[in-house]
Amino acid sequence: MGGDGNSAYGHKKFKRSKSHFADRITADGRDGWPVESGRYRLVVSRACPWASRAVISRRLLGLERALPMAVTDPVQDDRSWRFTLDPGGRDPVLGIRYLAEAYEKREPGAPGGVSVPAIVDVPSGELVTNDYQQLTLDLATEWTDLHREGAPDLYPEHLRDEIDEVMAEVYEDVNNGVYRAGFASDQEEYEEACAGVFRRLEALAERLAGQRYLVGDTITEADIRLFTTLVRFDPVYHGHFKCNLWKLTENPVLWAYARDLFQTPGFGDTVDFDHIKRHYYQVHSGINPTGIVPLGPDLSGWLSPHHREELGGRPFGDGTPPGPVAPHERVGPRGLPA
Repeated sequence: MGGDGNSAYGHKKFKRSKSHFADRITADGRDGWPVESGRYRLVVSRACPWASRAVISRRLLGLERALPMAVTDPVQDDRSWRFTLDPGGRDPVLGIRYLAEAYEKREPGAPGGVSVPAIVDVPSGELVTNDYQQLTLDLATEWTDLHREGAPDLYPEHLRDEIDEVMAEVYEDVNNGVYRAGFASDQEEYEEACAGVFRRLEALAERLAGQRYLVGDTITEADIRLFTTLVRFDPVYHGHFKCNLWKLTENPVLWAYARDLFQTPGFGDTVDFDHIKRHYYQVHSGINPTGIVPLGPDLSGWLSPHHREELGGRPFGDGTPPGPVAPHERVGPRGLPA
């Protein structure tokens, strides 16, 4: 998410800060930000699991034209997320070098650091929201008039209580648990967090042994949130964050589940393993002071058969898969397995 205090990771107790800017973009504009095609810009890092949720949701729902996207450099400097991947080092739409400039325009000196995903109002150049927990739910429920034809229902109303319950457990023990383990400042803190990660993963494996998706028989927001951690597990969390009781590839159920999603349009075609590895290993200097990025693991297995279709389920329900990735949003050659 953020880029502040990277050298301090591993030297003080880790606590994830809440999103300071929690305005919502809604169909009725009740927070002052109405849903409007082309008005806003989604700023993400392909390295960040929280931002990757929004990248996947946006693609599944067909919001690429309605909500254009800016991709930051995976390696931050002392001013956090920067647009050095773009010509001249500036975002071509917002005209800024750092995402922090949109934060400052909204609220000078705002607390909480600079995080992604973030949505910026293009006309004013101000940040609208960095509420990573609510943002994707609103894409699924408030932006429906702009969804593509055949878009899936990622947050079906009759399953929301169960989805919310599953997502809360996944967040506490898995999504955030890997960070609590990786940034632990003492042995006890690390062991508690690491054990919690694997207890929850084993429980999820039991749940997924007999059903293709986490809730219901289609892809939901719950699957997106688990996937973004699983796809980073062996490349960074197993080694860099010391979550190493076993690898994802050593758990038959979770490995097959993750491959099933990876091979589903909208998931794997948004993943950039090069960005992921360089961000974690080069930015978190507190726990990897050399900045050396490991060569492994072998990523070719992501495209191997998973056989999860034998469990039934319909990935997109009554809808259809998203179309091909737009040329300007394709992941580079080192981003995906060959």
